[in-house]
Amino acid sequence: MVHPILRIGVMELRRRPGTQRDVHLSTPLPGLAVTGARVRDDAELEIDATLESIDGAVTLTGTVLVPWTAECRRCLDDIAGTLTVELREVFEVRPIDGETYPIDGDEVDLEPVVRDAALLNLPLAALCRPDCGGPVPDELPVVVAGEAPDEPPGDPRWDGLQALRFDAD
Repeated sequence: MVHPILRIGVMELRRRPGTQRDVHLSTPLPGLAVTGARVRDDAELEIDATLESIDGAVTLTGTVLVPWTAECRRCLDDIAGTLTVELREVFEVRPIDGETYPIDGDEVDLEPVVRDAALLNLPLAALCRPDCGGPVPDELPVVVAGEAPDEPPGDPRWDGLQALRFDAD
């Protein structure tokens, strides 16, 4: 789906190298998610950038604010935050695959730039706080076999295996 608000006309910029145009946009960009972190489909991403014409290309510099939500990787509580992601990209008529973005006619499409920047910066394993200890031990105790004082007795059908010894005698 193409977001028309993210398509910016650059015809005037390209006519006069060295000219700039400020871009201030706020728009949702659905479908942003990696592992446990995601951007709500209705969340507004704030783009504050400058387009500048250079010889044969247009540069984009600025920031995008990305509101995200996730579950803490230790305690599984819901957490949220806002990323500030730096944008420094180049648009060219003949883009270099994986390095620059295309100028399509007299427009540049900021959607792939913003989408890439947001996805590459979403936390892969978010923490609610640096010292999160995980689940509350009283509610979800961690039990290690052989260490729990009130460990239930083993299944008697396996008692024969307990007597096996594999010594080299």
